[in-house]
Amino acid sequence: MTDQASILAALEAVRDPELDEPVTTLGFVASCTISAGGDAQVRLRLPTYFCAPNFAFLMVADAYDAVTGVAGVRHTEVVLEDHFAADAINGGVAARSGFAESFDGLADGELDQLRTDFVRKAVMAGTDRVCRPLLAAGRTTDELAELTLGDTPPSADLDRLRARRAELGLPSADDSPLLVDAVTGEGVGAEALPLHLRRARLTRVNTEANGSVCRGMLSHRYATRGEGQLEEIT
Repeated sequence: MTDQASILAALEAVRDPELDEPVTTLGFVASCTISAGGDAQVRLRLPTYFCAPNFAFLMVADAYDAVTGVAGVRHTEVVLEDHFAADAINGGVAARSGFAESFDGLADGELDQLRTDFVRKAVMAGTDRVCRPLLAAGRTTDELAELTLGDTPPSADLDRLRARRAELGLPSADDSPLLVDAVTGEGVGAEALPLHLRRARLTRVNTEANGSVCRGMLSHRYATRGEGQLEEIT
């Protein structure tokens, strides 16, 4: 039988596109229910009333797709709460319309490029998370330039980096360079490496700072835990 745990497990694959973190971990899932007949409803909430509608649309649409793919789900409803564009987003996702159609006359196009841009940022942030421990352990930048993914000690950060690179079609096998250009997939040579690592660090710092701000705003707005949320509300 499909239960709430199955729905939450599917929602763990739905990420805030800017923060590259699951909506469950972030506390964005206000509620999650499924009836005995297989009717699933997910209610999402965001840190502010004016969160960017394109980001919100991606999360609602991805949540719909994730829950619909769960075995035993007959009907899916995803509702974004307390957002200025909730009606357009909820209606568009329910009708399986794209972003441009849902915001007719207000949107320039679909969100594929936006999604790609954020995955590239996730690759850069992930590069810093993987490389910082190596540098702290005494590896030189010249040595990093020669490493492959298979040479790198296993870790959750490495798995995450591989996954994001695979999403972009970038090299992600064991024999792939650890350091690649997030657009072309080409290896980063020793000469270009210092600048590449500085950009990776800046991307990671900005992403984590934004995540901290979002968590603070969400906990201020809603004094309750989200479904599947691990962190305590403070």
